[in-house]
Order: sequence, then C-alpha cells, then structure tokens
Amino acid sequence: MSEFFEHCRFAQPGWLFLLLPAFALLALRRGKGAESAVVFPNLSVLVSLGKRVKRAAWSLGWPLAFLALICAIVAMARPVWRNEYQSRSASGIDIMLALDLSLSMDIDDFVDQGQRQKRIDVAKTVVDDFISRRPDDRMGLVAFAGRPRDASPITLDHKWLRNSLAELRLNENDNGTIQEQGTAIGSALAAAATRLEARDAKSKIIVLITDGANNSGKISPLEAAEHAKTLGIKIYTVAIGTTEGRVDHSVMLFPYQEFDLPTLQKIATMTGGEHYWAQDLATLKQTFMTIDRLEKTDAKSLTVIDDTELFPWFVGATLLAALLSAVYMAVNPPPSA
Repeated sequence: MSEFFEHCRFAQPGWLFLLLPAFALLALRRGKGAESAVVFPNLSVLVSLGKRVKRAAWSLGWPLAFLALICAIVAMARPVWRNEYQSRSASGIDIMLALDLSLSMDIDDFVDQGQRQKRIDVAKTVVDDFISRRPDDRMGLVAFAGRPRDASPITLDHKWLRNSLAELRLNENDNGTIQEQGTAIGSALAAAATRLEARDAKSKIIVLITDGANNSGKISPLEAAEHAKTLGIKIYTVAIGTTEGRVDHSVMLFPYQEFDLPTLQKIATMTGGEHYWAQDLATLKQTFMTIDRLEKTDAKSLTVIDDTELFPWFVGATLLAALLSAVYMAVNPPPSA
C-alpha cells in the first residue's frame, strides 16, 4: 500500500473536486423520502408492493451509474504511475586513495572517546567518511605494505569501494591483505598514478595515508612523485601517528619512529598538493575535511520522471459501468407513478 501512495499521482488533481458534489448527490439519493399520505397497516399486499418499490429505488442500475460517474471524474484527473530516477554525472575529479598496511599501522597511539585506537582503524574510519562525502567523484583504492595491491578500481560505485576498504587487513599471523613486509611508498604512488594516467578527468588526485618511510619497492617516492607531476596528478600526503608511537618489540628488536616528513612534504610540494601530519583523531578528521574543501566537486544531478498514464483504464471502466447501468435500467424500468 505504501508503494501505491509513493508512485500514484494525479496530473490534473483539480478535477477531483467534482467528487464532492458527486457524493453529495449520493447522500441525497439515499435520503428517506416523504412520509406516505395514506397508511395501510393491515394490507399485506400493499406492504409487499412497497418493499419492491423500495428495492427498485436502490437497484443495481443506480450504483453502476454512480460508479461510472466516479470513474469519469478520476479519469479527468489523469492518474499516473510515476517512477523517479536520479541521473547524476561524475564531477570530473578522479581520486586514488593509497593506504599504508604496514605493521606499524597497528600502533594504538590514537584516542577516541577515552579508548586507545589503532592507526589503521582510525584511518579506515576517516577515509570511509571522506568517501561518503564525495558521492560524485570517481575513486579507487591502492593498499600497500612491502608492495602495492589494487583494492578497488576507480569507480562511482562507492558501496563497492567502501566494502573493499573495510576488508583491508594488516598482515597479522600471515592472514593480511598483503603478505610482504615493509613500506613501499614509491611503488604505491607509481601504481596509483598508473591507474589515473589513462583517465580523462579535469583533475587527478592521489591521497597518500602512511605512518612510515619508504623502505621497500623498486622506485623511490620522489621518482614516483616526479612521474605523477608529468601526468598532471596532485598528491596529498597525510602522515598519521604520534612521535611517541613505536612498533611492537615483536616486530622490531629496536623499534623507532620512522616518519620521513621531509620526503612527504616534498612529494606534496612538487605535485601541487598539500602535506598534513595528523597526531590525533581530531586533526586527522580535519585534514580530510580540508582536502574535501580544497578539491571542490562540480557535478550535475538530474531527476528523470517516467509517468505511465492510467486514465485509459478509468475511461474503460466508465464506459463499461455506464453500459451495464443502461442495460439494467432498460430491462428493469422503475415503477411508474
């Protein structure tokens, strides 16, 4: 029933006001007539005749005629079954997200509502929110540790993209998304730039989220950034983590903080992007809100309305009811005065 009210519309609803006098006519038609001038309390024959006259007054012919009138009024109001479709075009901004999955992302140096949170968890949450705020941008996802891996192609299907993001796992107990250890920032940037190279977009962007320095891969971060620059790709670099954060002793005998902020800053500067260092959750959220504001989308949304006319059915019902009413009244004429 809710679907009926959601899709059913009247193209010319003003005609429905004719239903008011129609139902007023029905009320008058069913009203009790004047009292008889002569009463025959003991004549059963006359009583039975009176009953037949009463039944004839509300016979099948009159309801059919009234039904024909109602259907005719509804038909004039032009009922339609309406389906609305949202047609939207992409903004022209293609974004590749490059997310670090090295084991150092397991450090829990972020705090959310009094609870310590791992870097990877807060990064995925904030990136997911960033994706949801830009529904008209084509986005893709590259995950990287010792090597890069495509997690999602560049797409407008953000539900698929967000599911791919949620499924990313660090390589704990050899069941992670990427088995190779390390932080291959240069390879990740090169992989993301390759995905954007063939795209025909007015703006191409890479957002790099990492907590470390490049120590794996066959290409350096600056070489990859230079290649991205020649392709007209801007890179936003986001360093995530505090200076006190350290990897666990089970991962590194002498753990240290391996931020390479100068390199990340240079990558952003040489490609026309921006560099950010998020040491707490609020700053990380603000960072992505800033990127969101800097890269404005310009997409058009168009509502397509598809109306299926229903009035022919009511015209047919009107003609059928009127015909049946006429036939019935012709076969069963009302009693003469």
